[in-house]
Amino acid sequence: MRSIIEFADILTRNVETVIVGKRDKIELFIVALLCQGHVLIEDVPGTGKTMLARAIAASMGISFKRLQCTPDLLPNDITGVSIYDQKAGAFEFRPGPVFVNILLADEINRATPRTQAALLEAMQERQVTVDGVTRALPAPFLVVATQNPIEFAGTFPLPEAELDRFLIRLSIDYPEMDDEAEMLRRLRKQHPIEIIGPVVDGSDLLELHNAVTDVHVDESLERYILAIVRATRTHPDLSLGASPRGSLALYKTAQALAALRERDYVIPDDVKTLVPLALSHRLIVRPESQLRGKSSETVLSQILEQTPLEIGDL
Repeated sequence: MRSIIEFADILTRNVETVIVGKRDKIELFIVALLCQGHVLIEDVPGTGKTMLARAIAASMGISFKRLQCTPDLLPNDITGVSIYDQKAGAFEFRPGPVFVNILLADEINRATPRTQAALLEAMQERQVTVDGVTRALPAPFLVVATQNPIEFAGTFPLPEAELDRFLIRLSIDYPEMDDEAEMLRRLRKQHPIEIIGPVVDGSDLLELHNAVTDVHVDESLERYILAIVRATRTHPDLSLGASPRGSLALYKTAQALAALRERDYVIPDDVKTLVPLALSHRLIVRPESQLRGKSSETVLSQILEQTPLEIGDL
């Protein structure tokens, strides 16, 4: 566990030179990194969604590309395209921005459903198929997508199949007053993102991911995780509960969070912390329940209150 803790501590301190007062959000981002899972960051403009992804990539010295999603973006603009080379007399594949370690899909809900679907294979299988040829993506590969939850004009809501492929959903939130004042002072002359450099080796993520999978999860906690997920499938306020992929996301992120907190075993608080982050975007609240003020977060809070820790065989 020492290597995971040192990796996370060095990475966090470097990112904090750019993102002020958001250590808990950085920690959760690192949880996703350790699980090799994709992240959906949903918040209002200007809160540092893009900057967080850039700072993480720069701190690990791995490749990073930003894709600005718009309605006229085509699938080939993401995956790449084959172009005929007259001199060689053959088609030459020119890879798109998806061939990268961290792909930032900014305002992903502004891309059309057809273009959004171009990311599905990449997110699940870490590969893309163009013109019948399947090509592997670099490792590690992580999609960080952002969207604005208050502006819906000209947007295309992400389908459930795509939302389900995001390991966690984060919200950065506004900074505290002292943190925002510190941010103003740091940006007085030069933006820290322009001088931030690599402090850890991003290729270590593959080895650290294997170490995370060794974190022990007691059988009683496995039943607790399954009980929470299964409760979402029968809750009267939900028309869609969490999938088995949601169970796996909660299990894996709990292991990673335990490792970051210097433990080789998961405790119930790890699971409770990650339930809203790993499950809320996988649920659909019934329209009549929404009118009564219910949200996926409030339903999950209710489920946590009603689910006992000591659970028999399911």
